Amino acid sequence: MNWRNGLRRVAADPVLRPLYPDDLDGPTHRLSGFLRQYLGGAGRLQAERGHPRLRMRHAPYVIGSVQRDAWLRCMGAALAGGGLAPFAESAVMEYFLSAAQHLVNSRARCLYRLR
Repeated sequence: MNWRNGLRRVAADPVLRPLYPDDLDGPTHRLSGFLRQYLGGAGRLQAERGHPRLRMRHAPYVIGSVQRDAWLRCMGAALAGGGLAPFAESAVMEYFLSAAQHLVNSRARCLYRLR
């Protein structure tokens, strides 16, 4: 699965683009590494960065339902074209739904990256 496709969609999304750095190589590496580890592959990202702590790492960003839904659309579209078996695609999307909801930390819409 090439998660770069999902982050390309993020780069084109007017809601999400302001939340990401100009260079998407870092987020692509972290998302790929996290998902590889989550799905049972090598835990190299954890060796690099420590425990994922998704909520803590996303805390500096205002994430509301608008951001959550935009991210889910981007990742869902990437999954649909990713060549995974239907059961695997369904399992990953189920995880995305749960994780994205867990990361919501605001009822507000935020269109600016926090620094």
